[in-house]
This record gives sequence, C-alpha cells and structure tokens, in this order.
Amino acid sequence: MKSQFIWSRALEISRKAVNCGAVIPLNTIKYKSSEECCDFELRFLKSPIPKYLIEYGPKRNPFIPWDSRLQIQPINDKHTLILNKYPVQIGHMLLITNTWKPQNGWLNKDDFEAIQNVDNDTTGLWFFNSSKEAGASQPHRHFQLLPRHFTESICPRFDWFCSLLNNTKENKSEISHCISIRQRSKNENSSECDLFSSYKSMIDEMNLGDIDIINKPLKPYNLLITSEWIALITRKTDRSNGFSINALGFAGYFLGTKRSDVDTLIKFGPEKILKDVI
Repeated sequence: MKSQFIWSRALEISRKAVNCGAVIPLNTIKYKSSEECCDFELRFLKSPIPKYLIEYGPKRNPFIPWDSRLQIQPINDKHTLILNKYPVQIGHMLLITNTWKPQNGWLNKDDFEAIQNVDNDTTGLWFFNSSKEAGASQPHRHFQLLPRHFTESICPRFDWFCSLLNNTKENKSEISHCISIRQRSKNENSSECDLFSSYKSMIDEMNLGDIDIINKPLKPYNLLITSEWIALITRKTDRSNGFSINALGFAGYFLGTKRSDVDTLIKFGPEKILKDVI
C-alpha cells in the first residue's frame, strides 16, 4: 500500500489555500438518475464558470511563476507539484514543468520520471490534454492527478479500458479505433522508462509522427494513466453536444452547463458524445 503522503500534504495545503482564496473550488452537484449510470458521472455547475477558464486569446502564464500558495512540493529539478486553482475535487493536483515547455510538444523521459516519482507515493487517475483541441486550457506543459484511495474506483470507465486492454470487449465500440492502450508494469522496480516506452509505442501505433524527426505530434491527443494501464486517445475537437471534453470525458466524467445536451448523454451513454470529438 502506498504511503499517500503527497495526497495528505495536498489536502492540508488545500484547506489553507481555500481559506486565503488561492484555491476556488467549483461548486457542482452530482446528477442522480432513477436508472444506474455505471459508465459515467455527470455533474452540473451551480455557479458560473470562472472567466479565466473560458476566455480565449493571450493569457498570462499562471505557472511562470506559479502561485507559491498552491505549491505542494518539488518533484525533481524540472517539475513541481501544485494544486489546481479551480478544482471540482479538493486535492486535484497539477504536475508542471518549472520552465517553459509546450503542452503540444512531445513528452520526454523527464516528464514520465516525475509522474513515476509521484505515483510511487500517491496514485489515482492521471490525465493529460495535449492542446486546446484535446481540452487543454493552458499551453504550458502540465499533467493532472485526481488521487484515489486503493479501495476507490479509479473512474467510471475503468473496466471498459481494462476490457479493451484484455481484448475481452466486443468490438462494437465507436471510439476504440482512436485509442491505444498498454499494460503498466507490475514490477516493483518499474521506472519512467516503462511509461516512456509505452508512450512511444502508442505514438507509433496511432501514427502521430516520428518523435526524433518532427517537433510535435501530428494530431491532438489525450493520455489517461492508472496503476493498471496507460491509454492514448487521438482527438479532433474539444466540444460535442454542448459539453467541453478533455481526457476526463473518456474516463467517464462529464461537467454539464446550460448548453449541454444532457438528454443525449443520459439516453445513449457517453460514447454518443465522445465519438464526435475523435
């Protein structure tokens, strides 16, 4: 069992950051259905989306420098772990590069070393949005972690990805052709090299380009990383049926607003929404 020291520290710092206004939690309410919706979780915003999250055009880089009130701890000499300023879940963390690295560039071994270092202590659902078309709100490189206790479900579509990995799911999905998935090593000595090798293998499978020749992928994409697997999803746009879709949409998490076609999601399920963004 992992120590989860980092998560405990994140929660402690979150309490202080909320009190001083450095963290502004998004006020949401979870949708409750008379039928059990086991492959997605729908929440509604009870307050307006912060302008900062929906404004387009030039913005100040919030990570250079980052707000010291949000800092959890340095991870290595190239990455720092901070709190998400606008979380739905308290303790939502961002792993950022200390200096400018483009979100839409190739990830490198140092990035996966930092992820592995955090993951050795606190795990959960990691996700990455490579560009605006994949749901990114910032061009400065950052990874996101929603921590989970070992008894908690990682995400609503965790079992779907496991069945895709094990080739046990009937091939009727409308989105599986845009997903590449790899098993994570169970070896205690597994390292960032394993994650980086999987990343490069998935890039090749999905024809995103040669990491040694071109300076960025040919297509936008998302990453989802759990203790069991790492998955890459290619993208073409960030919106469908009034929903803004980042990597969490493929994990089964949807945030509804007044513009969202909630009826379609509830009636047909998440793949009806997701197939339009790949």
